[in-house]
Parts: sequence; C-alpha cells; structure tokens
Amino acid sequence: MITATPQALFDYLDSIGVAHRTLQHPAVFRVEEGLEIKAALPGGHTKNLFLKDAKDRLWLVTALGETTIDLKTLHRVIGSARLSFGSATLMGETLGVTPGSVTPFGLINDKDRRVSLVVDAALLATEPLNFHPLVNTATTAVSRAGFLAFLAALGVTPLVVDFSASPATVVD
Repeated sequence: MITATPQALFDYLDSIGVAHRTLQHPAVFRVEEGLEIKAALPGGHTKNLFLKDAKDRLWLVTALGETTIDLKTLHRVIGSARLSFGSATLMGETLGVTPGSVTPFGLINDKDRRVSLVVDAALLATEPLNFHPLVNTATTAVSRAGFLAFLAALGVTPLVVDFSASPATVVD
C-alpha cells in the first residue's frame, strides 16, 4: 500500500486551499511530552486514539490533549460495539502511520473509508488545531475551517462528541 508522505499531505492541503503552518521538532510520543512545542504553536493540541470495536469497525478519536475519554463507555455514545486499541499493523494499513504519529490527517490514506472519525466538540471550539502531519517529528496547525474543509474534501463526516458532558453526548 502506498501512503502519503508529509509533503504529499501539505501539497494536498495547498490544492484544496487549506493554509497550514508546520513546526519541525524532536519526536513526541505522548500528550505529556513537548511543552515547548505547544508554547511555539498556539491553539488546540490533540490526542488521537486509534480504536477497533468488537465487530471490527475502526475508529479514530481526536480530542484536546487534556480531554478525558472513558473507553469503557464510549461505545454507547458513538453507537459501536465494545472498543479496544487497534493494532499497529491495522493502523499502518488504514491510516499509513505508526504509533505515536496517529492523526486525522492519516485519513488521507484511508482510501476505503474504513475508519470512522470522532471529534471532540471542545477541539472544534479551538483555533487553530494542531496535528502531527503523518509523523511525530512535526506538528501542523490548520484553522478549524481548514480542518473541516480537509475532511469534506476526503468525504469524511465526523461524529462530534461533547466529552465534557456527563455522560458524553453526540452533538448535532
């Protein structure tokens, strides 16, 4: 399977008119790392979870880094079977990324649209949004409108969830 490179992603963003700014940095594997990166790039910084449900449906959850996500109850909110983390192999096959580099930009590689996207409502209230550009050695900032344009260009409709509600709820 051929997967997009960061440059191919940037070229695609350019082709659909989405402005972006990228900061190169040392590899970051966890939300807790990279405080200096967050200081250099304002806006919402994310955590991204690649999940598989008991019926083999794939999910990508993208949320603000500080958002609490209860994986034991999330399946009831999004209408899936029970959830667990997807394997690195499956992640590579569908999103073209490796652990530590999970990003909604990886949906550019999901040609069969196997992965359903769940987006944190609080993330969509932030400006700009920061994601890894398919690798964890850089962070790319796009506007909220740019992110939504990227998804629309791919034909991806995200399921928006308010994780701050108790219990978490789907936002229309």
